Amino acid sequence: MPSTGARPAGSEDEAAAAQDVRRMFDSIAPRYDLLNHLLSANIDKLWWRRTAQRFYSVVANPDAAILDICCGTGDMTMALLKHRARDARPILAADFSHGMLSRAAQKFARPGQPAAIALEADALHLPLRSDSLDLIVTAFGFRNLANYEAGLREFHRVLKPGGQLGILEFSEPGGLVGKLYAVYFRRILPAIGRTICGQDGPYSYLPASVERFPSPNELLALLHAADYTDCAWQPYTFGIAGLYTATRGEVG
Repeated sequence: MPSTGARPAGSEDEAAAAQDVRRMFDSIAPRYDLLNHLLSANIDKLWWRRTAQRFYSVVANPDAAILDICCGTGDMTMALLKHRARDARPILAADFSHGMLSRAAQKFARPGQPAAIALEADALHLPLRSDSLDLIVTAFGFRNLANYEAGLREFHRVLKPGGQLGILEFSEPGGLVGKLYAVYFRRILPAIGRTICGQDGPYSYLPASVERFPSPNELLALLHAADYTDCAWQPYTFGIAGLYTATRGEVG
């Protein structure tokens, strides 16, 4: 059975898990961008660009209502904004970590670019009307939700019928690539993260959270169970990451 949600070490229930995740990301926010780009050799930028391009038809529509949930420091939002007209409806970029969101807001304030609005909000309890969004995208944040099924239901609630969902997440590749990556991901990455940010927990949590996360087939099953249609997974970079796509049905 797939994991029901994120569980940092010591978290006894969903409420505790959510609080622990929030505190963890607040604590690493000052060095988050540096570590992400260093540990991924900047491949993460390619993944954001590919995801933004996948939803170009929606993002390029100036009237489309778009949410980047679990936006972190805003890099996925920035990739989306490159396809957005300056007079377009602002993109909503939401996260429940104040430390991460404050850094995202600084990026959004750059002059001469389309608008994005930083919104401090919980992905499981969005302060948005039902049937109000054309697109929800989340990049490497869905894995940290305390309840995956509840998150998919909440996204379904706020999407319009026919609205699209994109979940960019890590996965565990198979074969020789998977074995080599596992050594890096479980041993080398936590050591580098610990050295740079001075904490052991966050970068030990990362490989543990990916290991607990549902496999592509399991997450696709969760999407189908939550009444999404056209559910698919596109692997990126030998399956180290991948983009899940789905559509809210026209009825229901």
